[in-house]
Amino acid sequence: GAHHVSDWAAVVARLNDTLQSLIRQDDPNWRAVVCCQDRPDLPDDPRITALPFDDPTPGNDKWRKLRKLVEALPQVVSDVGYVMSFDADDILRHGIVSEMLGRQAPGGYLVQSGLVMDAATGDIALADQRSITAPMRKPFWKLCGSCAALYIDPSEPASVSFLAEMTQHEHRMFPYLAKLAGQPLTPLSQPAVLYILNHGENFGARRGRVGYKTRFVQRYKITDPTTLFGIREDFALSSPTDPASAI
Repeated sequence: GAHHVSDWAAVVARLNDTLQSLIRQDDPNWRAVVCCQDRPDLPDDPRITALPFDDPTPGNDKWRKLRKLVEALPQVVSDVGYVMSFDADDILRHGIVSEMLGRQAPGGYLVQSGLVMDAATGDIALADQRSITAPMRKPFWKLCGSCAALYIDPSEPASVSFLAEMTQHEHRMFPYLAKLAGQPLTPLSQPAVLYILNHGENFGARRGRVGYKTRFVQRYKITDPTTLFGIREDFALSSPTDPASAI
């Protein structure tokens, strides 16, 4: 809601960057539902809709919004597919919708490999499994909530109910809960999501949980120019020399 932030226009701009990353996908078979107190200006695309949220209960409303989104799912779509809770300031890599629908993983997908960008510096780091050269690195799903796409049949109440309960837990639990439910998640083949830190309105900053992620970016930042160029192409990022915006 606008009353929770210092710069509503900046929040809406970030949301639109996120939605544009969906619009740029080469497979058009996706839907986006934005749950919010104040309806932002949204791209003119019939696949994007707003779900009003008017619960006045004070405090962190993230969990109640997630539950409302999942409970509304049968009214939004009727076909089976994959459902991914996605933060309003993360960016989906070009081609990921095609990969999900092409591979048809029976349980769903996990963003094991992803990217973390510090908007204050423009540095980008790889989040992935640990390796010999990076023994303390973390997989993306431990750092960001835009990390799991679960297979769902909207006509099956048990399927929707499980997603509603799973999203009431921290994202670090997603792969474990999915496995316990008999829906193990398949890692996507490439870094699938870009998580942006320090852009001024990060929810995590209010909880004092951004500092270690900033240090993570500095420890594992990518320096190879060719790799960085490819990342900027796949995520439609502006040049790091452009002072106007990080994306």
